[in-house]
Amino acid sequence: MRVKKIAIVSLSSGILGENFIQHEVKLGLERLKNYDIDVKFMDNSLKGIDFLKKHPEARADDLIDAFSDDTIDMILCAIGGDDTYRLLPYLFEDSRLRKAAKQKIFLGFSDTTMNHFMLNKLGIPSYYGQAFIPDICELSKEMLPYTKFYFEELLNKQSIQNVQPSSEWYEERLDYSKESLGTSLKKHTNHGFELIRGTSEFEGKILGGCLESIFDFFDNSRYEDTISLCDKYELFPSLEEWEGKILLLETSEEKPTPNIFREMIKKLEDFGLFDVISGLLVGKPQNETYYDEYKTIVLDEISKKTLSIVYNVNVGHATPRCIIPFGINAHVNIKEQIISFDYGNS
Repeated sequence: MRVKKIAIVSLSSGILGENFIQHEVKLGLERLKNYDIDVKFMDNSLKGIDFLKKHPEARADDLIDAFSDDTIDMILCAIGGDDTYRLLPYLFEDSRLRKAAKQKIFLGFSDTTMNHFMLNKLGIPSYYGQAFIPDICELSKEMLPYTKFYFEELLNKQSIQNVQPSSEWYEERLDYSKESLGTSLKKHTNHGFELIRGTSEFEGKILGGCLESIFDFFDNSRYEDTISLCDKYELFPSLEEWEGKILLLETSEEKPTPNIFREMIKKLEDFGLFDVISGLLVGKPQNETYYDEYKTIVLDEISKKTLSIVYNVNVGHATPRCIIPFGINAHVNIKEQIISFDYGNS
């Protein structure tokens, strides 16, 4: 079954509704219409940064309504942000999300990590790695080919069968103005998935996302109530629930310094996460900033020397981006440079 109708939601930042980005929105809409897709902007998605910052309940309402509308095949996040955890009371009190949520495609990344964990808590698989503004609205003449390949696969099959490395990576765009319409990104050769520890084959259901968002489960330095809210709704899985899973971690456009990156990895190590998972996938850092430093820190701070760790996965904040299914059984084979997904065994 092909995706016929997409709902666009602003669950984090409200940038989608701002005037300065409408040339990007127009471009993205044209591309979706070329796929003969009906696009619905949910009621609050275009109300702008200030309104949505003040009204997390409005963001939550849009997600509930998108799940409740049976004509919608895919829920596509506009972009990330930094306070998606604030939707928790409006989604989990009175079991609102549990009552509304059903299996349909949910696609987003960055701070949308929090929404993926919400759906995981309800046992609903989701898709990580792309979003409307950064990917569909990419200012180049076309969507980036690798990104486009996985987006089209999700549209046409409503699934992702496997992920392989991109042959190239791009430097991030600095100018998003109208003047950049049609301009290409600078390309570099990409060298594929890199096994930096452990065995070259492992399997499990993947869960994870943006490292900074995951760190918020354990740290209140961004917002003082992050830990208490996430703990109240038991959003982060227990070690028992993590057992046998594959953890995906990727860093944001903030490009955390090596010291901050080390602190975040140590927090997960202290929690015991690396002792129970079956493997770790680490996304390519944006612009390959701190590429070697991050790799060294991962090897230094993770005490389990038999844990399989794969580095340089094209997912998250570095372009181009694949799409990785969460909650679907995955088989990682680094000799063959492929991560394959088995929907029948999930």
